[in-house]
Amino acid sequence: MVVVTFLATVMYKRLDVSNREITLIAGWLYLPWVIKPLWSMVVEGTSTRRRWTLATELLIAFALVALAGAVGANALLTATVAAFAVIAFLSATHDVAADGFYLVALDDRQQAFFVGIRSTAYRIANVVGRGLLVMLAGGIESASGDVPAAWRWVYLTLAVCFLVITGYHAVVLPRPAADRRHTGPIVSFAALGQPVVSFFQKPGIGRMLAFLLLYRLAEAQLVSLVSPFLLDDRSRGGLGLTTTEVGFVYGTLGIGMLSLGGILGGILVARDGLGRWLWPMAVAINLPNLAYVWLAAVQPENLWAVSLAVAVEQFGYGFGFTAYMVYCMVIARGSHQTVHYALCTGFMAAGMMLPSMVSGWLQELLGYPAFFGWVMLAAIPALIATAGISLEPDEGRRQTKTRPDGGDS
Repeated sequence: MVVVTFLATVMYKRLDVSNREITLIAGWLYLPWVIKPLWSMVVEGTSTRRRWTLATELLIAFALVALAGAVGANALLTATVAAFAVIAFLSATHDVAADGFYLVALDDRQQAFFVGIRSTAYRIANVVGRGLLVMLAGGIESASGDVPAAWRWVYLTLAVCFLVITGYHAVVLPRPAADRRHTGPIVSFAALGQPVVSFFQKPGIGRMLAFLLLYRLAEAQLVSLVSPFLLDDRSRGGLGLTTTEVGFVYGTLGIGMLSLGGILGGILVARDGLGRWLWPMAVAINLPNLAYVWLAAVQPENLWAVSLAVAVEQFGYGFGFTAYMVYCMVIARGSHQTVHYALCTGFMAAGMMLPSMVSGWLQELLGYPAFFGWVMLAAIPALIATAGISLEPDEGRRQTKTRPDGGDS
């Protein structure tokens, strides 16, 4: 997902694609994660989870080679968007297969151990994808002056990495007896419909869905424009950072602070429960967005001042996002937990997709200072939705221990 969202945004900005087009494309590329619960049964019904995991990794490698070839083509947007769409579909399918394989290949004790492993791997992948690869692109840009060539090398490097990972997994992944193709109908609408219907029959489902869709309303718009804002010329209201500087400030330092915020949030919720920390986290995910209001107004030239502002916002995002993840687990609790959690993640992706699609248009209409002011106002619906949630003070303690990974989808 890092390739589909973050790298695409930075690359398109460096290739002078408009913010309106960038955010519209990035928004649509969330669609596979919105609808992935619908084809999870297809994955189970057509092959084993192990085979799906390996197949999607291999196909992603080939798609990255195609993406590298599309960069610099005459029909740049058409060719690259098509490649990104294929990668997005494969990546979402890989999520379904890998999550299912994780559950059938490991017993409860092993799953508990691998919670930390998966969380660490997720954070490393974000630092590499958003930080080191962007810095690599920036270094090649500076050395050669050829922006398309820099991104071709980035995607080819990623393709090689995926080929190596596929080969490694082909050797080391076990073949558990429980991982077998479902022998019944690929999709039983009766079997699928009842869990879905029961999800929408939960008491207070309207307030739950409002929270899932609105909690990140402000952040969804902000995150879509951070990289363009950092890269845009100062004459356009941006900060004029280089690609390498964006990779360091937002992709490395920012992700580090995001991780620290998430770790602290997880510790506090595990200790005290979500009921106690819901409001502090709702404030934490929105109030630090003021950092971008200041950055747009002042346009500081000091890289460390920019880094501090980004670090504060990312720490708040990581801390506040914990409440969202834990609440998804609270909603999914009970019968049909897997299906209900998958539906929550679909609404989670929709809550990012829809605001992201219009954020570039709003920014071009308002300019960066007014746009970031609007982002602050967009926190109001999130806080209203938070006020509609009723939780016991210690709600969510146990759920924080069962999440298989620690990050944003």
